[in-house]
Amino acid sequence: MNGKAHLNRSAQRIVDRIIADGERLGITHTRGTLGEHLIDAGADSPGGLEVGLRMTEICMGGLGTVSMALDRHNEQWPLTVTVHSSQPVLACLGSQYAGWRLTHEKYFAMGSGPARLLARVEPLFEEIAYSETDASTSVLVLEADKPPPPAIVEKVAAATRLAPEALTFIYAPTQSLAGSVQIIGRSLEVALHKAHSLHFPLDNIIDGAGCSPVPAPHPDFLQAMGRTNDAIIYGGLVQLFVRGSASAARELAEQLPSNRSRDYGQPFAETFKKFNGDFYAIDPHLFSPAEVIVTAVETGETFRAGEWNRQMLEQSLG
Repeated sequence: MNGKAHLNRSAQRIVDRIIADGERLGITHTRGTLGEHLIDAGADSPGGLEVGLRMTEICMGGLGTVSMALDRHNEQWPLTVTVHSSQPVLACLGSQYAGWRLTHEKYFAMGSGPARLLARVEPLFEEIAYSETDASTSVLVLEADKPPPPAIVEKVAAATRLAPEALTFIYAPTQSLAGSVQIIGRSLEVALHKAHSLHFPLDNIIDGAGCSPVPAPHPDFLQAMGRTNDAIIYGGLVQLFVRGSASAARELAEQLPSNRSRDYGQPFAETFKKFNGDFYAIDPHLFSPAEVIVTAVETGETFRAGEWNRQMLEQSLG
């Protein structure tokens, strides 16, 4: 369907505010060789937590609320990022999911954000009916320490059917504050993606929220990647509100947590090394929150599964 959520338009408004607040947010806005907008949110610019929150909002196409707070009950990792969306499938799978693989020579990045809706190059979009045909600008968030080269910009422009000057690329490495926050802000997204892999009807997921602790950044990429993944795998909490039978909700709750994965039980950095850096060799069911609550809205029943794993968090997050 051609809906009226206007993810690209909403994301552009957030981009405009980031540029306007650039000095305060610690970002740098420049134009690339093809006229594209480039926002450095943590590579050669300091960036910070707040721009990480805004990047997460962009990733969700403006369909999510993202906040940060201190939790007094979690003394070791009190800083927590919380996300919520009343259109979780569209926000998380249609936009936030880092599913667009972009490569050119030695450059590699996974793209998130509403530009994916325009390109529709991933098989996932065969199951997402929503489309946008009236977008005049678009934005892609990249987990990278360098801006995309012209060949990548041209590829994105061709796929989205937009001129390069209508595109914004906002990038930050995992080791940065902003980069780590926008990864931590995927607790709800990984739950939606796993629900999809479990063949739960996406249309039955009508609302959702998630939170994860914010680890300290680490200068080493492998350790930084490990910490951000472990914050969700061993410390994430998600609640989904679903239509359908209580038995279906119960089964979803039982299958969603990360502890159902064969690769559960060691810091992610160690798992990554065990598979010789082959991300795709890792059990995909590991990428899910530690704890899950599923509420069947038509029966009023709620089901809980999973566990918050302090031991693993202490090993990984320090």
